[in-house]
Amino acid sequence: MVEKVRANCNYSGRVVEGPTNPIVTPLLTDLYQFTMAYAYWKANKHQERAVFDLYFRKNPFGGEYTVFAGLEECIRLIANFKFTEDDISFIRESLPGSCEDGFFDYLRGLDCSEVEVYAIAEGSVVFPKVPLLRIEGPIAVAQLLETPLVNLINFASLVATNAARHRFVAGKSKILLEFGLRRAQGPDGGISASKYCYLGGFDATSNVAAGRLFGIPLRGTHSHAFVSSYMSPDEIIDKSLQSADGSSSCKDFVSLVQTWINKIQWSNSLRGIFGETNQSELAAFTSYALAFPRSFLALVDTYDVMRSGIPNFCAVALALNDLGYKAVGIRLDSGDLAYLSCEARKFFSAIEKEFGVPGFGKMGITASNDLNEETLDALNKQGHEVDSYGIGTYLVTCYAQAALGCVFKLVEINNQPRIKLSEDVSKVSIPCKKRSYRLYGREGYPLVDIMTGENEPSPKVGERILCRHPFNESKRAYVVPQQVEELLKCYWPGSSDKPREDLPPLKDIRDSCIKQLERMRPDHMRRLNPTPYKVSVSAKLYDFIHFLWLNEAPVGELQ
Repeated sequence: MVEKVRANCNYSGRVVEGPTNPIVTPLLTDLYQFTMAYAYWKANKHQERAVFDLYFRKNPFGGEYTVFAGLEECIRLIANFKFTEDDISFIRESLPGSCEDGFFDYLRGLDCSEVEVYAIAEGSVVFPKVPLLRIEGPIAVAQLLETPLVNLINFASLVATNAARHRFVAGKSKILLEFGLRRAQGPDGGISASKYCYLGGFDATSNVAAGRLFGIPLRGTHSHAFVSSYMSPDEIIDKSLQSADGSSSCKDFVSLVQTWINKIQWSNSLRGIFGETNQSELAAFTSYALAFPRSFLALVDTYDVMRSGIPNFCAVALALNDLGYKAVGIRLDSGDLAYLSCEARKFFSAIEKEFGVPGFGKMGITASNDLNEETLDALNKQGHEVDSYGIGTYLVTCYAQAALGCVFKLVEINNQPRIKLSEDVSKVSIPCKKRSYRLYGREGYPLVDIMTGENEPSPKVGERILCRHPFNESKRAYVVPQQVEELLKCYWPGSSDKPREDLPPLKDIRDSCIKQLERMRPDHMRRLNPTPYKVSVSAKLYDFIHFLWLNEAPVGELQ
């Protein structure tokens, strides 16, 4: 279902591939976009120049920040936006009433060559009301882009933010593995989640297709089924294993493992910790080590972690060590993860001391089993010895919040600013074509994002600027920025001769995202009661918003 589609569309001097998922076409939109497009065309209004802002109204997961993702897929769609004859036939059949043939001729020649896209860099930390994308172009084609652009950014940004939150709780030193494919909402949900979890700070995925498509590192071991598929060591036919350096060969690795399990069992320091281990589990571990001696990682909770899984793993790992290999570690998938990880660490340290195997005490411990932000936080508070987390369901489904809630609002047409009003102030749009800036303070942290009218002078370093809440007149503050960063850059050229931004590789976006998150003030990032980040408008834009609001709102009459 998912494949790369290459199209001959130049972007900054290079070919832009089509969307990762071939389902993402101009038809991936709501029917009302086509009915509006026809009505615009019928009224000869379709070529009027419009400006739309794509933004969200509230940060997800009870937090005070969001990670912006999905921009590359939006540019891929825009670069390859073209209706096929089959598309046009289907649209003709689907539109209500009888539409004139000229409209379908218009669709045949439609592309995004007259569209301009300004966006915040993908992977940026972003905040409500600030436009993530500004789309400028003929109103009909801009309207047709609304639904697919919102679709491509909503989930991408939500899951990238979810990943970043998990990274924040886990800490910088832990390895985070995305294991969510089997629980994701369909194939595209799984592919998208793998991509944007990596962008948000995860280290690897179990999703092989995502590894191929996006170059994400792959990680994985075996399941409980592999362990329970073995009955005894007699099932292992080829028992030989060459040493790591190729200089020798062990003809009976199974017997070497058995020798080690006996040594562990009769060790003075380990005696009494366990009795007879499960031999079918030992056979499975041995077989897996024969297949993957350089990357042996065992799932140890099929029968009993401390009485069977851990000693069996150690016996195989010590046998591998004799041949010059180093086992990777274990995975815990059930039980009290804090307690079991601590007990496993003690056992590994005892093995290192008893048998003089340097580094064995630092054997890797991976934990899985329906982990989420809360369980990671609880593990930190309890104390644990987990090095890596495999996280699936709660991560990729964004279980704590179903959607981000991006919107796409008209803010200007034919150079005339437009505003959308509502009794709910949070839903009032900020009119006109705007520029957005991030202002930094003396300590290097971002202080505030400010929007200005397009033709207002830019904020200057060292010059005091009044920052106002868009709708609350009492919320205002002067800021003297030590650094000013303009947020919106041109990503799709259209007819513009402005400098165009390149789309960086996924790994570069991920690195930039991590750096931005580290640059945020800690109180904005904390899980409980985070400090809201300030989003403001210039004094001039504030006055204009309220002038337009009063001008557009009907005046009531009391009788």
